[in-house]
Amino acid sequence: MSAAMAGAVDLSALKNRADATARAASQAPANGDAPAAPAGAAVIEVTEATFQAEVVERSLQVPVVVDLWATWCGPCKQLSPVLERLAQESNGAWVLAKVDVDANPRIAQLFQVQSVPTVIAIAGGQPVDAFAGAQPEPQIRQWIDSLLNALRDQLPGIRAAEEGVEPDAEEEPEDLRFTAAEDALERGDYAAAEDAYQKILDSEPNNEQAKAALTQVRFIARAEQADPAAIERADAAPDDIDAQLAAADAEVAIGRVAEGFDRLVRAIKRTSGDDRDRIRRHLIEMFEVFPEGDDRVVAARRALASALF
Repeated sequence: MSAAMAGAVDLSALKNRADATARAASQAPANGDAPAAPAGAAVIEVTEATFQAEVVERSLQVPVVVDLWATWCGPCKQLSPVLERLAQESNGAWVLAKVDVDANPRIAQLFQVQSVPTVIAIAGGQPVDAFAGAQPEPQIRQWIDSLLNALRDQLPGIRAAEEGVEPDAEEEPEDLRFTAAEDALERGDYAAAEDAYQKILDSEPNNEQAKAALTQVRFIARAEQADPAAIERADAAPDDIDAQLAAADAEVAIGRVAEGFDRLVRAIKRTSGDDRDRIRRHLIEMFEVFPEGDDRVVAARRALASALF
């Protein structure tokens, strides 16, 4: 899966549908989807109605590997048993979520699946890696091991499963590196805060907390320097990438968040190659400044996905 896909796919797209059917499913499970799988289940069957709870929410603790398959698919019959066996052997370090694409077309559409089997790893509520087609078991094992190694410090359930403890059983001590960065931020010393977070990332490149904080500090610093006149300049020069980025920062800084996002989405539609990727990365970084589930971000992610794919 490309980096663009990982940033653009909005997994909350099925949430409204899930909410609308949840009450009916709980009241009459015989007439709807199966009840939610036990929390410790290694292999679960997922539908459009249960996707939010079974995949997105579970992925906040452990990776969820989504197996998109179909009853008529020969390679699926080779791949699925291997994935199921490996999931059972993982002791809960990851979960296999099986999705029948014929019965749940919206999920297949969400991931823009072109063929089955397609396997997509979800972590922290977003897709992080994927492959298509049946693969040899050693290659699948290597893929899963790489996935767990990359996410072990980000998802509490992985290490807890490996150590045989509950994810919240141990309280982590205060990290003085973050304390120093937060103190600098409170003083308004954005350069010192940025430097502190960058030092954390230099030693721990996969520290998601530091990544998110660094993104926010950098935007706050840009926002304080944002020039409202940049908006007018960008409107007069739609092909000037620097002008579009500066204008989007200015719009978000003055509260015109949706307009700033829309500006960059429109710029992405007009560009390609490195220019497009530069704008995409800038936009995704801006998303990180806002709380999870912000309606403006959700709408912009959908627009971004449409522009990219």
